[in-house]
Amino acid sequence: MPISKKFLVAMTATAAIAGGIPLAIAGSGAYNTSATAAPMAQADIVDTAVAAGQFKTLAKALTEAGLIETLKGPGPFTVFAPTDAAFAKIPADQLNALLADKAKLTKVLTYHVVPGTVMAKDVKSGMVKTVEGQALTIDVSSTGVKVDDAKVIKTDIVATNGVIHVIDTVVVPN
Repeated sequence: MPISKKFLVAMTATAAIAGGIPLAIAGSGAYNTSATAAPMAQADIVDTAVAAGQFKTLAKALTEAGLIETLKGPGPFTVFAPTDAAFAKIPADQLNALLADKAKLTKVLTYHVVPGTVMAKDVKSGMVKTVEGQALTIDVSSTGVKVDDAKVIKTDIVATNGVIHVIDTVVVPN
């Protein structure tokens, strides 16, 4: 069942209150990876996130994990980007331990990335495989969209090499 434009507009308008956009695959597991209807992007995913000003911890984590160049590459990528407030939900000692463990940090960060460009209009409930290898659970409902336990609070931040959907919680693979 496709998401209507009216629902997406309502979801976007209430995103700060209601929540997010889990990205899942429709039907046979294929999803639209084109960005033909997307606004023109000016920067790659990393530079777009840095310019937004609310992803300082994510940028630090990407640097620690050695993933900056990957996410500046051609992609395309869909990134479920946790805000600084999302990272602040993690106790400081646990966050510092995560940032110090490059292997675990890489696993967590790549769990937030899906290959291809998936715009909000293409999101469906279901499972979607991440770059990390495990699948995120996407739940689209009348109250918003969730990616695992994270609410999508902003969608379709277009970059030259993909798209960012903002989430309110860091999601962690099993």
